Amino acid sequence: MLAFFNAAGRWGGILTIIALVITLLTTLIKFVAFLMTAIKIMIILMFVGVMLVIILSILRGRRARRREAEEL
Repeated sequence: MLAFFNAAGRWGGILTIIALVITLLTTLIKFVAFLMTAIKIMIILMFVGVMLVIILSILRGRRARRREAEEL
């Protein structure tokens, strides 16, 4: 009976470590996926911001040219 408990203890420990490693890897994969999604969203927001700045600068340039044309 004692040998059974020793064998069960060893196998139980090994199976527990394997289960913990699998859980750690799945959590790590989910975390990396979350980070990739966050980075993609940040890139999209930065692109939209740059486009807005470009559009605003174009509109300001047009307005400045109109004022110069009206002053002449």
